[in-house]
Amino acid sequence: MEILRSKAPLRVSFAGGGTDVSPYPEEKGGAVLNCTVDKYAYATLQTGPPGNGGARVHSLDYNLSANYQMPEDLVYNGELDLVKAAIKVLRPELATAARPESLELFLHSDAPPGTGLGSSSTMCVALVGAFQRYLRETWTSYEVAELAYKIEREELGVKGGRQDQYAAAFGGFNFIEFSGKTTIVNPLKISPGVLNELGYRLLLCYTGTSHYSSDIIERQQRSYREHESATVLALDATKRLAIDMKNQLLRGNIDEMGRLLDEGWQLKKRFTQGISNPQIDRFYTSARDAGALGGKLVGAGGGGYILLFCDFARRANVAKAVQESGGRVVDFTLVPDGLQTWSVRSPAS
Repeated sequence: MEILRSKAPLRVSFAGGGTDVSPYPEEKGGAVLNCTVDKYAYATLQTGPPGNGGARVHSLDYNLSANYQMPEDLVYNGELDLVKAAIKVLRPELATAARPESLELFLHSDAPPGTGLGSSSTMCVALVGAFQRYLRETWTSYEVAELAYKIEREELGVKGGRQDQYAAAFGGFNFIEFSGKTTIVNPLKISPGVLNELGYRLLLCYTGTSHYSSDIIERQQRSYREHESATVLALDATKRLAIDMKNQLLRGNIDEMGRLLDEGWQLKKRFTQGISNPQIDRFYTSARDAGALGGKLVGAGGGGYILLFCDFARRANVAKAVQESGGRVVDFTLVPDGLQTWSVRSPAS
């Protein structure tokens, strides 16, 4: 028996997050700057004998298993809904009375949902990758990202943007532009020295709290649709800042990263209510007091991971302040690869 595996990298977002959330990109065009890191979502798929049908799913992170034998089993009820949506889109015959060969899926992630690293969208990309290998499809990275978007945003109805799916599918340092139904991924050729320096001066820190991005994004969408000036102006400025940060990076102006990250964080807090809170504000202030030049939450807001940019001589002081504030510094490396799939032979075959 052949076992199919896939892994997709999580991402850190530097600038532009929020401008990839509809309807802003359709009306004004969005732009984000992000990079993938060495934290992954993994999916393993193996098949059973023909005629048994159904799918058995194991979430290793939550020690949870479920068996979907009938179409009525694929009802969205808050339990492994992402997998159910993926099955409905990628293997629709499992959502009917047909009895194809059975599937068994094993899933786990280096970061749980609610951290701001795009873990649910990344898991969706990993699922698409596993099914791509199983179905022997030749989908491009663009098609993989759009399928993952369709599964999570359209089929399942989870609020959010497009950057996470594209980051996971393509990998690396990208400037991504969104305009209407068109997305353009621009891989950035940043010198190894700049990447090394950036990796040395960045701290990725878990704040100790998770977030519910769907609620925050829904409020942001409502504020934008109602033409609230604070939201519209902040989103416009955020897009300009993403372009500026991309240009500064390409020129090797590392020192500008701290100022621009802080500027982006101040703009982000104007999108809508709930993006920050007193605990996050205290966490950020203590990091700044210890020497961080700037930073931002890497997701929609409310909690999760925060990315800090430090002067090299004060990095240790910032890390100590993070720990004293109840946070945790997480080792990470910027990585160039996106979705990867491979196969192995089962020992029993």
